[in-house]
Amino acid sequence: MEVTERTTVAVIGLGYIGLPTAAVLATHGADVIGVDVNEKVVDAVNRGEVPFVEPDLSISVAGAVQQGRLRAETKTPEADVYIVAVPTPFAEGHLADLTFVDAAADGLAERLQGDELVILESTSPPGTTQHMADRILALRPDLSLDGSLGRSIIHFAHCPERVLPGRIMIELITNDRIVGGLTRMAAEKAKSVYESFCQGEIMITDAITAEMAKLVENSYRDVNIAFANELSLISAKLGIDVWELIDLANHHPRVNILQPGPGVGGHCIAVDPWFIVSAVPEEARLIRMAREVNDSTPEHVIGRVVAMAARFKEPRIAALGLAFKPEIDDLRESPACRIVARLAEELPGAQIAAVEPHVTALPRELAGLDNVVLADFEAAVLAADIVVLLVDHAVFKAADKRRLGLREKVVIDTRGAWRWL
Repeated sequence: MEVTERTTVAVIGLGYIGLPTAAVLATHGADVIGVDVNEKVVDAVNRGEVPFVEPDLSISVAGAVQQGRLRAETKTPEADVYIVAVPTPFAEGHLADLTFVDAAADGLAERLQGDELVILESTSPPGTTQHMADRILALRPDLSLDGSLGRSIIHFAHCPERVLPGRIMIELITNDRIVGGLTRMAAEKAKSVYESFCQGEIMITDAITAEMAKLVENSYRDVNIAFANELSLISAKLGIDVWELIDLANHHPRVNILQPGPGVGGHCIAVDPWFIVSAVPEEARLIRMAREVNDSTPEHVIGRVVAMAARFKEPRIAALGLAFKPEIDDLRESPACRIVARLAEELPGAQIAAVEPHVTALPRELAGLDNVVLADFEAAVLAADIVVLLVDHAVFKAADKRRLGLREKVVIDTRGAWRWL
């Protein structure tokens, strides 16, 4: 399916993946309609604005809107290609909540006429693309996967995103992609769509393998992060500088240990491994253990802060960073937010100044807490008894530590950014 100016692509979900994908397709020749249930997001996109922080995205969106190649709506339109990029959050018990996928499927089912391509980009448990197809075909029995009984064919594929927040606009173009179809023809058609902008290799497989590949990639990273976080706990018990230990070990030519931190966040690494565990709980023992290690890491940070806070009658705490990684505003599954919320609960007499230079308001889980405020970096540190570095944003690492008086304060550095303080 060659993408031309006459090809209409509807991207359902204008979040961290959907909007960049829509912008890239629009700037590479497609007529793109973005779909989102949030009217504020739709209005922002139609003004050529981006409702979140991602380098270079605003330029692409503004240009595509100005050229008439990108617009946004709240209702699903008719299109040649549908790309579903909606959230797949947790349900109870670490199961996947497919509510948004189902809603997207229902919305586009009534628009199908035959020969359209439906691509699921949302990170999903194995079998979700088939689930989406089954749901749509149940609503539209006049359609089919194979043209049987003279029915029109709808093509279904899965193409998981593989981008890093902060580098999305680069990696959408340069990274290799995996395309899995429910049929070979669907996979070939989806490959052609991504060939319109992707310079990396595009590899074809079946849908369930493509779904699993994304989960495996993030589980691999999660297991390795868990090893680093466990080393941090072991080193603390033994009185060892874990960052020096890792640096020394990494001089071995076949060793590459990652850096420890306060936990794992984001909608990928903190979530995806659980989809494997829920699918095959008896077999996914190592993956489950890694998740448990990383999910418990914030508790160790909380314990350290609470122990230090006992020195002060009414401790003033500067918590530096709320995002799940440096230089972005994405707070999804952020261990830093979890830590701040728990500290506010454990230390009701403390005043906690949360510092996050990439947001203008506290997230919902912190906004209602009486002893947490969003604060300026330098003012928060200067007033603090305890400084907890949770995210190694560049502004924190580059700070004048002497002028801020950090040597006279209790400093808990979870990122190793101030090792030589």
